[in-house]
Formats: sequence, C-alpha cells, structure tokens
Amino acid sequence: LPSVLCLGDCQLQTACRIQKCTTDFVTLTSHLNLALEGFDSEFCKALRAYSVCTYRNSKVCRGNLVYHSAVLGISDLMSQRNCSKDGPTSSTNPIVTHDPCNYSGHTDTREREGGEKTPPTYLFCGLFGDPHLRTFKDHFQTCKVEGAWPLIDNNYLSVQVTNVPVVPGSSATATNKITVIFKSHQDCTDQKVYQAVTDDLPAAFVDGTTSGGDGNTKNLQIVEKISGKYIEMHARYIGTTVYIRQFGHYLTLAIRMPHELVMAYEESQDLQLCVNGCPSGERIDDSGHLPLPVMGQLLSQGGAAYPRSVYTLEAAMTKCHEKMLVKDIYFYSCVFDLLTTGDANFTAAAHSALQDVEALHPRKEHWHIFPSSGGGGMGKGNEGFVGLGLVCLILDVFL
Repeated sequence: LPSVLCLGDCQLQTACRIQKCTTDFVTLTSHLNLALEGFDSEFCKALRAYSVCTYRNSKVCRGNLVYHSAVLGISDLMSQRNCSKDGPTSSTNPIVTHDPCNYSGHTDTREREGGEKTPPTYLFCGLFGDPHLRTFKDHFQTCKVEGAWPLIDNNYLSVQVTNVPVVPGSSATATNKITVIFKSHQDCTDQKVYQAVTDDLPAAFVDGTTSGGDGNTKNLQIVEKISGKYIEMHARYIGTTVYIRQFGHYLTLAIRMPHELVMAYEESQDLQLCVNGCPSGERIDDSGHLPLPVMGQLLSQGGAAYPRSVYTLEAAMTKCHEKMLVKDIYFYSCVFDLLTTGDANFTAAAHSALQDVEALHPRKEHWHIFPSSGGGGMGKGNEGFVGLGLVCLILDVFL
C-alpha cells in the first residue's frame, strides 16, 4: 500500500507510515502456526504492537482511509482472539529466521514497487495413456518412446519412465514403471529413490522410509491416497508435488515444479520429455495429426489392417463423454486410447489426468487444450472427424 502524505493542518506534511506498521505486523506473524501452542499469546503481542504503531501515527494519518481500515481491523482481530488491550508487545525489530527447507518461504522473490512480492512461477507436466505427454510448455504430444526415457533430469529431481507396447502391431505404448529420484539437498533431505511398477505402487521409498528430513519436519513425504492405486509425493524444500496413479495395468504421472528449478540442468541433461517433448522420430502423431482406428481397425505402418478395439468410434466417444463433458484434448486422447486398446481403464486415466491438471496447473485458463479446427483436424464439434476410413486428430497444440 502506498505511503500517503497527511494534508490539512499537519505540520511539515509528515508522512503517514501506516504501511510500515502493517509490514511490521506481517513480519511478526508470518512465522506463527495456528496449530501450535502459544499462537494466541504471540498473535496478541503482535496485535498490540500494531495498535501502538497506528496510535503513534494517528495524527499524520488522520485523512488516510488505509489507516482507518487498519484500526478497525485491529479491533476486530483483538475481539476474535480475546486479546487484552494492555499487555506485552512484540519487538518491532524481530530477528526473522527463514526456513531453508521451505521453498515458498525462502525463494528469491523479487519485490515490485510498493513492496509487493512476486510469487514463484510453477510449471506442470503430465504423462498418461498411450502415452500422451503434456510438457512444461503446455505442448501436447502422443509418442511411442518404448523402453526407458527421462521425463525430468535436473539438479534437484530425476524422473524416468518405462513404456511397453499395449497391443501387438501398434506403435502405441503405455507406462508400466516410474522411478523418481529426489537428490540430496543441503540439510533438508538425503537422496531418496521411489519406484513404482505395475501392481506395485508402494507408499514408501525403496529404503522403506516415507519421508526425508529430520524427525520433526517432513521436508519430503509420501502420502498414500488410495492403497496400491494412488500416491502423492510432496517435497516442500523444492516446492514440488508429484502424483502417481495406476489404472488397469498402466501408470500415470503428474508433477508441478518451480520454473527456476525445472531449468536448473546441464547441457548434457537436455533429453527431458517434460522440457523438450518427444524426439520427432518417437512421435506417433505426424506434425500434429494422429491416425485413429475406425470401426475397430487401425491401419498399420505397412498399410495392412488388423483387428483392434471392440469399440466403434461412436461408442468410444460416448464412453469418454460419460467422464469428460468438455471435448478438449483429454477427451480426444481418451477416444484414441479406447479405439487403440479397447481397455476402458484408459477412460479413467484420461479423466484423472485432467483432474490432476486442475489440481496442479497454476493457470486455470490453460487447463483445457482444444484441438485445432484447421488443417483437416477437429474443431469443437465432430465435423470432419471421420473421412475415408482415417481420422486425424490435432494433438500438438501450442497455447
């Protein structure tokens, strides 16, 4: 809030320092935890210090609306916390110690004019289905990447996935193994390795522990949401969250990580699917156009048709629409997966992948990616979806 000069009968136009009072109060209370013993006592001390500061500025801030709002706010907070007006006050020059293992608390934020801090920027990456990749740049691709491939490999975190073919004769693959390595970081955590494979989604690291850091503060921890089906990993020291799920025989992954840490890697670590996408030779879609099976058959690369899914195009779209009302890229990925495999678990995987986006992606306006209506692809409706036995789906969309 900008400082305002007191006008009227004030002498020498002494500056109103209500902003300084407010800043001191925020500093005094930012480290307090509502759940900890002694919160009310320390909060009341800070409130009384805030009140004293506003009183000292009462004359020079007489015409300042921010000042009057602060006075009313202090009164309300004192009533809510049953704070007495008389009593000890907190020092206005406290020694503030930051937690080096709390990324959001000690990250190098830049201050704008007026003291406003710029919060860290977070990025999202996800992998699901046959497999469909959403990169940190919000590019959407479908790749084969059979075997082991690095999703992420920077100075803080490594994530590697292993993909296997889902049906004979098709280049489509799906993930059956995920390895996550949290690299040792100062005094926050030792290196921790997590590994999940089909039908073995543990709620612990490979060393049997469920957290990293000292016994009091869990700087890194695994939370089991659904036994054997869904776990979350929270690394507070690097501001990173990882979701891993199993649907049918395959795994999905979603991750949110600060931009500055995502970009902290060496030139030799440039093969990262989440950062740079899949190599062109590993893309199933051709310049964004993905051939879809029609009426239970798919044209192989050699041009021969072989039996495929029990789903017709109409049935697949109906099935996917049950879970996803918006016909965005996740809906059409679901259609592709059903027609390719006939496995309804891929419907749940696509739906869950979109839910993970909504939970982790920092920008709501980018949650949905819609196929392009140009170049023979699909728009918001179904026009042009089927033609001459070959369906093209625009998957590579740049926001």
